[in-house]
Formats: sequence, C-alpha cells, structure tokens
Amino acid sequence: MWFKNLTLFRLTESFTLNPAELEEKLQQMAFKPCGAHELASSGWVAPLGKHSEQLVHTANSFMMLCSKREEKVLPSQVVIELVQDKITEIEDREGRKLAKKERTAIKDEITFELLPKAFVFSKKTYAYIDPQGGWLVVDAASAKKAEDVLSALRKCLGSLPAVPPLTVTKPVVMMTDWLFAEHLPPADVTIEDECELRMPDEAGSTVRCKRHDLSLPEIKNHLDTGKQVIKLAISWDDRLSFVLDENLGIKQLKFLDLIQDQVAESEANNGAEQFDVDFSIMTLELARFLPRLLDLFDGELKSA
Repeated sequence: MWFKNLTLFRLTESFTLNPAELEEKLQQMAFKPCGAHELASSGWVAPLGKHSEQLVHTANSFMMLCSKREEKVLPSQVVIELVQDKITEIEDREGRKLAKKERTAIKDEITFELLPKAFVFSKKTYAYIDPQGGWLVVDAASAKKAEDVLSALRKCLGSLPAVPPLTVTKPVVMMTDWLFAEHLPPADVTIEDECELRMPDEAGSTVRCKRHDLSLPEIKNHLDTGKQVIKLAISWDDRLSFVLDENLGIKQLKFLDLIQDQVAESEANNGAEQFDVDFSIMTLELARFLPRLLDLFDGELKSA
C-alpha cells in the first residue's frame, strides 16, 4: 500500500467535504466490471479491498481513494487473421474486391463477437486527499494516469480546483546548482547516485547516470557544456529517498529505516489494521515532507 510514486496537485480552494459526503459522491461512479461487449470500464473501489466496501478510507483526516480500470485485450494477430479469412471468403464467393468501408465493418463485427472471450486485466491507482495541507497526492508515475484520477474526481464532485504545485525557484535550476556546488544542498538533503542531465534546447542531448558518483569531474563537464539536471536522486532527513524530476514529480519513493521501525512497532492483528497503520504513518510523514519540499526551492509560487 505504500506509495511508490507521487504526482502532486495543490488544492486551490478549501476541501470541505467530510468522508461520508465524499463517499456519497464517489458512489455515482463506483466500479462495475466490463460488460460482455465493453472494451474498458473504470470507477472507484474500496481502498481496503475485500476488507471493506467503503470507497473512502480515512485516518487522521486524510482520505484515501482507489480508482480501478479494467480493459479487455484481443490478440491483434488473431483479429487480423479472422478478418482476412472472412474477407477472402466473401470476395471469392461474390467475385469482387470489398470496399474499405466493408472491410472495416467486418473487423468491427469480428471484434464484437470476440469481446466476450477476450483477456481482461485491471489496474488500481491509489490517491489521497489532505484537506488540512491542501493536497491531492496520486500514486502514479505518469502525469496522464494522475490526471485521469483527477478528472474522475471532478466528474463526481462537479469541480475540484487543483493544479500542479509551482515553486519560486524552478527545480531544474536548484538541482543544477546543487551538482555544480554553487549552492550546497540543505543539511537535511543528501544527493544520491542517480541523475539525468539534458541540454535545454528542444532537441537537447540527454545523459543518464545510475549508481554513479555524481561528484566526479565528468558530471561537472556535462554541466559546463550547458546541460541541466532534470532528475536527481536524493534522500531527505534519513527518512525518505526518491528521484525528483523537474516538475516536482517523485519516483522510486522509499520510506527508510526510521519509518519502517515505526511500522514494526505497531501491533496490527490483521490485514485491515495493518493497512490503516501503514496509511497513517505514510500520510503523516508526507504531511511533514511536502511543505519542506516546497521550501527547498524557495517556497511556493502561488498561482494567480
């Protein structure tokens, strides 16, 4: 349940719904499996899975949600072969070449027939709302997946004013300065062994380094040519480690020993209790970290 990636949205207005009210709104788009002839289906499911039917799981005022998407997959080669066989049969029987419109209709017909037998796979995306801190946090590595969750929330709520956070100093500028050693990172930030450098022009070359000493001269040589840091692995306060990108996106998030010790000290008796413990510890830790993240880049730039 621990989030591995963070895509952040700043709530630009107070979130005033309580868990019961939010639950009622989400029920409008509760997940239903794909019908026999549907290609995909999406909706909200209980974050606790089989342990609960509630679509909102709450701890310390944080509200967790879970979006589920189910899709059907038809092997493309199977469809191509069946369509070609059907086209050949008709053309041989009628002694003519089928028009493009007729071929498309045959493909649609065969796809419709195969859908009830198609492979089905699903994916869950977790998110939580922090009303006091003013955050929507989505466990998604891609901006599109996070935007899909935000869009689904907006459909249920009517509106949800939320934007990606902006900082006074752009992360790419500050992270480049850290590696250039023009500004040393704060005491609670440690630069790790991974980065991505890119020239700022449109077709700029990119250099990726993993398990690499970033203080070596070769890194500075890349910076001297004008490359900027667009991703950087760092750890914070010996509590979290992650890769930070130029848009304040967080990837490969790990909760370090100080946090895991808190989890080990908990006395959960079952899966539901352990989920609740993990969620509480994770969200309280991130509530401490996210304001600090903004501070690292000289504070939040409020949108107009």
